[in-house]
Amino acid sequence: MPTIIACFKWVVDEAYIRRTASGELDFSSVDYKIGEYDRNAIEEAVRLKGILGGTAIGITVGAPEATKGVKDALSRGCDQVCFIADASFSNIEPSQTAAILADVIPSRIQSYDLIICGEGSSDLYAQQVGPRLAEKLRIPCISFVQNVSLEGGKLTAERRVEEGIEVISAPLPALVSVLPDINVPRIPGVKDTLMASRKPTVTI
Repeated sequence: MPTIIACFKWVVDEAYIRRTASGELDFSSVDYKIGEYDRNAIEEAVRLKGILGGTAIGITVGAPEATKGVKDALSRGCDQVCFIADASFSNIEPSQTAAILADVIPSRIQSYDLIICGEGSSDLYAQQVGPRLAEKLRIPCISFVQNVSLEGGKLTAERRVEEGIEVISAPLPALVSVLPDINVPRIPGVKDTLMASRKPTVTI
């Protein structure tokens, strides 16, 4: 049964950003959330686990105060979360995030079949973490995926390109970055939130 990793990021909720009288952005009262695109990554990991069995592991890099994001990921169906935390990680760039993930995943998770990233982060939207992480891990990377399946040690993905849809196969382990229309992320209920506190979190 596969081990599927979902990467996610704890970002500013844009609904709380205000403008001052001078027209500048005011972040003094903002709240945070798991990025919209990353919710699709988590949902796809949990969906595939539901079909194939195995384990869905969330992983995130961020500041120590982002613990609400860890609990949110657990309430969305992850079996456990790996939280790579440091005070200096609040404003790191995609290349740094990918380097940190590439260092931690082989050492702490070790055996995995699939890594799923969102199309991009909700704040920077650089679309760099997935491809950079795959390059560092030396595994296949397929981007702009709108459908994915695993069977017989390989994945098959439908990838949206300008000319239409490509169907691509790749050996496992592999990484995919998924489009928002791959699924509809679940909304955690009260029971999901309560169960999240009983699931393991590895803080590094």
